[in-house]
Formats: sequence, C-alpha cells, structure tokens
Amino acid sequence: MEARKRPEYVLEILVDPIYVADIVRGILHTIFFHRYFPSMRPSTLDVLDLTLPVVADPELETLIETRVGQLVRQLSSTSSPSGGSRGELGVRFFEKRRRKGGLGGWLTGTAKSEEEICWEVWKLKITLTTPRTETERMTLLRAEAPALQRTAMTIVKIVNRDKDHIPPITTSEMNPFPYEILLNPRAEYDGKTIGFFA
Repeated sequence: MEARKRPEYVLEILVDPIYVADIVRGILHTIFFHRYFPSMRPSTLDVLDLTLPVVADPELETLIETRVGQLVRQLSSTSSPSGGSRGELGVRFFEKRRRKGGLGGWLTGTAKSEEEICWEVWKLKITLTTPRTETERMTLLRAEAPALQRTAMTIVKIVNRDKDHIPPITTSEMNPFPYEILLNPRAEYDGKTIGFFA
C-alpha cells in the first residue's frame, strides 16, 4: 500500500503586538472548526470586526489558550522596539492505526498497539511589527482586518479543496483524530526530520 502524501499548509501573518493573541486564537479556531469531526455546537469569536468560528470544546480551548499564551510570552521576550520578532505554531492531525508488531511486538506485548500517523500539518508563522506612531498603528490596523479575512478564506478554500487525504473514521471515539499544537515545532514523521526553522 502506497503511503499518502501528508499536505502541509503555511499561513504567514504580520501583526501588531496588541492583537497577536486574538488573531492567532481566531486562526487556530478556524483551522480546528474545519478539521474537528465530533459533533459540536458552533460558537463564534469576534476579532477586528470579523466573526470567526470557534470549536466550543473545553480541552481544545485550553490547549489553544496555553499555546497562544506561550507564543505571546516568547514574542514579548524577543521583541525589539522596531518589531520583527517571529514565532511559529504548528498544528498536526493524526489518525490511529493498529501497529503490526511482528515477533518482536509479540514478545514485548506490543503486537496490537496503535501508532499515530500524521495526515495534515498547518504552520502558522507570525511576525510582530511594532508601529512607531499612532498613524502607523491605524494604518496597520486597517491592513490587519483584511489580512485576517484573507487568511480565514484561505483556510476555507484549502479545506474545501483538499479532502482526499483525510483518513476514514474507523473508531467510535469522541474525537477520531488526535491533534497537537506546538510552539516552534520540530518533529519526526515517517522517519524524516522536519525542521520548521532552518
């Protein structure tokens, strides 16, 4: 059986430090709204006069808040008066497959364990820009709302266009596809190291 190619999507945003938490939170929720398969009651989040979808799941919301908080702390600690501080979040979705353990698995008792195979990756690259004057801040604010809308629409276009790689749901678990959100991620998949930062 030929392994599926795992798509990776990169979203880049330039943002004022004042709005970074709200914008990143909105983008993450938009991604999860389209890739979170359990039944849910949708909710919304208003960011820069845009209404974005929210997955109202306490566990997911806690994870998003934790990662956004870590990102904001990192960006704050490395920012300079001229801006330019950068950070990245990675979102990965997995499917659970039964591992064929062979003789070694039988001897160690792991013959029927499960493994998680990544089927989709989203990279959110964030760059802070610090306006020096109130005029610059207003110019940036006017640019941020359309940029956020374009990013949300890019997510919608991608998830509507790219569906063939989504594995079938083969479990009755509440959430059939585990996920993770990592700050400045580096990970190994399929024996290959993928570095998000060079």
